[in-house]
Amino acid sequence: MYNHARCSLVTVNHRFKESKIMEIGSKIKNLRLMMGLTQEELGDRCELSKGFISLLESDKTSPSMATLEDILNALGTDFAHFFAAESNDRIVYGKEDYSVKEDAELKNEICWLIPNAQKNEMEPILVTIEPGGSTYPDNPHEGEEFGYVIEGVITVVVDKKRYQAKKGESFYLPCDKPHYLENKSGKTAKAIWISSPPSF
Repeated sequence: MYNHARCSLVTVNHRFKESKIMEIGSKIKNLRLMMGLTQEELGDRCELSKGFISLLESDKTSPSMATLEDILNALGTDFAHFFAAESNDRIVYGKEDYSVKEDAELKNEICWLIPNAQKNEMEPILVTIEPGGSTYPDNPHEGEEFGYVIEGVITVVVDKKRYQAKKGESFYLPCDKPHYLENKSGKTAKAIWISSPPSF
């Protein structure tokens, strides 16, 4: 388990550094204050100096994985909970977070609005379909899907039945039959499409 925890830290550490939202120092400081510890008291529990804790909390130095594990143990937490709490702090996402995929053959563009949404309970996308285009047919799977048309007219195809939804209208369907979206109109259509659990 010890080695597994260290491997988990490497993965999480890399991910947060890449996204530039990781602030280990401030999190450690908040946890220390919640426990009513001074920098010196936390240092004593980890056999570290008060000066090192001060530098760490101001993000002026980085701990080794072994040192960070000792600090987290002294603060009553572990790698999994420490980094899980960090990831859940993110509430708002912008264009720089989106992932976009264009399908020239099917004349559509899929924009994933929340990064790594596959680990969540639902997955939202923005789908744009040009006239005569469609999304790739989705085979039956568990869960439910909801959509809201924000531009144009979209045809929701469920098995062999077709349902039309225009701007300002929504659609909801269980996913136990083949389904996809298409645009039979002469104008571009856009919709927010949400799947729970994630399936896009």
